[in-house]
Amino acid sequence: MFTLSQEKPGDWWEVEALYDLCFAPGRTLLSSYRLRDDVPPVPELCRVARDENGILGGAIRYWPVRIGPWRALLLGPVAVHPTAQGEGLAAALIRDTLERARQMEWGRVILVGDLPYYGRFGFFRLEGVEMPPPTNPARILGHDLVPGAWEGVSGTVERNA
Repeated sequence: MFTLSQEKPGDWWEVEALYDLCFAPGRTLLSSYRLRDDVPPVPELCRVARDENGILGGAIRYWPVRIGPWRALLLGPVAVHPTAQGEGLAAALIRDTLERARQMEWGRVILVGDLPYYGRFGFFRLEGVEMPPPTNPARILGHDLVPGAWEGVSGTVERNA
C-alpha cells in the first residue's frame, strides 16, 4: 500500500535517483529539460508515493511554462520504481495531481508522451503547439483542466522564468 504526499525538500535527491533509475542519467539532456532549467517546479504538485516502510515507490513533478501569453503546467517526469510497476501507482499520481492542479485553478497541462497511455487521463494530441526541438510533434499532448482551455492556444512552449 502506498501513500501519496507532497514532495519535501529532503526528498529531492531520492526522487532524482528514482528518475535516473527509470530514465537513465542522460534524461536531463532531453529538450523538455531546457524548459526546467533555472525554474523551480510547482511545489504543491510535486508528489511522492511511499510504502508503509517509507520506501519511495514513485514520484511526479510539474513545471510552469508559457505558450505565448498562455500559461500551462508541464507534467513530468513521472516515475515508478521497477519493483512497484504494474500496481497503478503512476495512474494514482497523475490523477491526484491533475485534480490538485484543477483546484489550484490551472487551466491546462502539457507533456511529451504516448497518447495510448496518457489518453486515458484525458490527454489529447496538440496541434499548433511546439516543444523545443528535437521533439516529435505527435508526442506533444495536452489536457484541459478547464473545458476548452487549449482552444486557440498555439506557439512555442517556453520557460516560465
